[in-house]
Amino acid sequence: MTFTYAIRCELDTASAFPAVVGSAEQRAYWVTPTLLAWPLSLLPVGTGRESVVSSSGEPVAGSGLSLQLVTAPDGGAAAVHGRVVGAVSLRSPTITPLRVVGDLPAEIRAAHPHLEGYIALSLTDATGTALLDVEADSELLTGQVAVAQYTGVGADGTGGRLDAFTGVQTSLLLDALYAEDAARAALGVTFEAGGTRPSFSLWAPTARAVTLLTWETGDPLGSVPEVPGPPVRTTAERGADGCWRVPNSQGRIGVGCQYLWEVEVYVPSTRHVETNRVTDPYSAALTTDSTRSVAVDLSDARLAPSQWATVSPPPVRNDAARSIYELHVRDFSVADDTVPAELRGTYRAFTLDRSTGVRHLAALAQAGMNTIHLLPTFDIATIRERRADQRSPQVPAEAGPASTEQQAAVMEVADDDAYNWGYDPFHWGVPEGSYATDGHQDGGARVVEFRRMVGALHALGYQVVLDQVYNHTAACGQDRLSVLDKVVPGYYHRLDTVGRVTDSTCCANTATENAMCERLMIDSVLRWARWYRVDGFRFDLMGHHPRAVMERLRSALDELTLEADGVDGSRVYLYGEGWNFGEVANNALFVQATHGQLDGTGIGVFNDRLRDAVHGGAPFDHDHRVFQGFGTGLLTQPSGLDPRSWEEQSADLAHRTDLIRLGLVGNLKDYVMTLSDGSVRRGAELIHNGSPAAYASSPQENVNYVDAHDNETLYDLLAYKLPRGMPVAERVRMSTVCLATVSLSQSPAFWSAGTELLRSKSLDRDSYNSGDWFNAIDFSGRSHGFGRGLPPAQRNEAAWHIQAPLLADQLLRPSPEEIAAAREQALDLLRLRSSTPLFSLGEAGLIRDKVSFPGSGYGAPAGVIVMLIDDTAGDRDVDPGLDGVLVVFNASGRELTQTLDGLADRDFRLSPVQAHGSDDIVKLAGFDRSSGTVRVPARTVAVLVEPQDPRR
Repeated sequence: MTFTYAIRCELDTASAFPAVVGSAEQRAYWVTPTLLAWPLSLLPVGTGRESVVSSSGEPVAGSGLSLQLVTAPDGGAAAVHGRVVGAVSLRSPTITPLRVVGDLPAEIRAAHPHLEGYIALSLTDATGTALLDVEADSELLTGQVAVAQYTGVGADGTGGRLDAFTGVQTSLLLDALYAEDAARAALGVTFEAGGTRPSFSLWAPTARAVTLLTWETGDPLGSVPEVPGPPVRTTAERGADGCWRVPNSQGRIGVGCQYLWEVEVYVPSTRHVETNRVTDPYSAALTTDSTRSVAVDLSDARLAPSQWATVSPPPVRNDAARSIYELHVRDFSVADDTVPAELRGTYRAFTLDRSTGVRHLAALAQAGMNTIHLLPTFDIATIRERRADQRSPQVPAEAGPASTEQQAAVMEVADDDAYNWGYDPFHWGVPEGSYATDGHQDGGARVVEFRRMVGALHALGYQVVLDQVYNHTAACGQDRLSVLDKVVPGYYHRLDTVGRVTDSTCCANTATENAMCERLMIDSVLRWARWYRVDGFRFDLMGHHPRAVMERLRSALDELTLEADGVDGSRVYLYGEGWNFGEVANNALFVQATHGQLDGTGIGVFNDRLRDAVHGGAPFDHDHRVFQGFGTGLLTQPSGLDPRSWEEQSADLAHRTDLIRLGLVGNLKDYVMTLSDGSVRRGAELIHNGSPAAYASSPQENVNYVDAHDNETLYDLLAYKLPRGMPVAERVRMSTVCLATVSLSQSPAFWSAGTELLRSKSLDRDSYNSGDWFNAIDFSGRSHGFGRGLPPAQRNEAAWHIQAPLLADQLLRPSPEEIAAAREQALDLLRLRSSTPLFSLGEAGLIRDKVSFPGSGYGAPAGVIVMLIDDTAGDRDVDPGLDGVLVVFNASGRELTQTLDGLADRDFRLSPVQAHGSDDIVKLAGFDRSSGTVRVPARTVAVLVEPQDPRR
């Protein structure tokens, strides 16, 4: 972890001083060159703020408090026997007095709300003259920095006792000193003289010395294994912006070389000056297993496959029209026997024209799927990249569908196999090597294979979205998987108020509120957009980033142009997880990029409201498997597991139905609709779990989904929640109803790969490390994954007693014919969505004008939603061939017959997509023009269209 040691000691003058007291903390903050923030919690017990700061915010004279800044170039400063000393054989620490000057300035407290309540310590004398010139003397920050507090000091400045000694967090000061100049600096490797001469730069303002270590490869693309032998050492030169540079003006270092930085830096967590050999945070290429960086020029024409270079991504009508398919690179092909064994689980599997997986993607694209979202493909820390180093589980062939043997075999090798979702970043700007074919993991070779994948997906008719993880790294401190902390210790990761690295995201949280961490994030996104020509980005735990950072990222992308950069950055779509939790929750450190705080940016956020309304319960509820929702039979097809009364279930279903209606119109804050209780309210006035349900200003700011890689698959949720004994054929229909709430909405529609094939992970709720056994997808439709054994114990054992009888139930296992039926019904949803622009109006004003919910309100049928998209409303026609679309979601177990006010004399007919589709049941749906009555079979979604009246 990344924190210095600190001590807090309560010393009685009558007792002996302890030899050394310490606990590794950093409680003070250095915020400007002459100002530090000091926590009131370190004042002596019984001493309040009023004893040192008056009600007007001014210092109190005669408080008996004395504070000193301690700087120790070699570390080792400590409190020993009541005084601050340096360790033996090290240079003595420098002591500089600090003055209490009252409260921190209002602008600092506003920018950094976590410093509210701290007092200000000044590094100036009474005349305002600085006692230390930290701007001129960069060495002040290259060693240990601490503050010592003495209390009971006499009026003459003598006496007193050492009461506290703590390290100092310096990231705010580093930004104040260096960020503005460093923002203009080239970082990583840049190329001059027509790409034949690399130069190198590393931002390391607290380093004492930096050396570049290089190994020549003789290959300008660096696509060779690690070069043996000692490196060539080149001393880097430090600039005033905190960057260390090796300009290579003589061209002694060749293109394609392998390199590392050697950084001599004080490391607070070890309390010593360390010499770290580390890869480049700005690496553009790496050797296998990320052992060295490689100086590769991404503009080199030899790295540009022809299809990638010449095929443009297909246009998307607007971002609200996106149909997004979330897919893991390895899941896609590892079980596909039409892919050669050496290409399974790789980027190149996407380039095979006739494989089962590619033909399935082509069918989806033809039906209307237009965006592929790839789970993390940046350099991942926890996957061995050589196949020879990867272990495979030995799963017993005779193990039963509810056996524990499969998961035991999988978990025995889970940390050494080829599988992980990849949410553990190592290097943000380099493609993952384990997805490259053997022999192509080094240097530019993996760049070429990644680009071939992107080119192939573009040619199939897809735009490509990359899943990005900037909220944490796999490790920090001196860990072997740490990069950033070995370069600038304590800067790139978010520290809590005592100096510990926060880990609310499950790993070492990054501090993108710090300027150079933000820049690294934005620079790597721009690299992927410009040099890999991807079309969008999904951000993991986006709520851990400031809204302002996401806005600056959006602006930086907008500046990319086809002429200068080969990509129109304004068309790159951004979306992510807007969850509000952890140390940043409720804007504790900054205004977060969360639900309700991104409206107006055009950045999308996942809609957990619609997801939970369809499922029932919420994924992290203790008994979430019990509660049904709109799409899982709540009230209308009871499972018998819900302990609530009929009245409670009825009220819950009414609320969930309102949430789905709101999701269907893009979760718009200002959309006005009639709720189930008969009241008429704006979306923002519908409250869900204590917060406004609606948060979007435009439909693209809301992403609708009912399953994703996280939590159970849709089919597995249906296995839990639908009544036992319900035939799979009816489960297929309920799955289609659930998917329809996403696919026929006005927002981007998001599908988890394989959901259209009834994909199961054998009830695994968190399969990030569950191997191919539980994760692989069979795109042939012969198998589905249900009954592959009890899922891994670590994340599921508490539910095994529920899962075992389900997995053993033969009636829950879909046949190939039932999988095919699910596939065709899902494809029809895509065809319906893409059949008319009325399903993707793209503008809040058009949605308000044209979309309504006839028959809603008090007394509406349970388990039913009727949606009208009326192109005769408003002053703009959107579809020149239709006057309107009527969509009926009948999630109940009974046929619906409902007369809809105001629709008599409208000429609605079953959409040609469904009228000529494979589902015979939906063909029974109809509309009586004379009365305005719609009829839809049970467990069916029907789309009826009204051809445009030629008289209009």
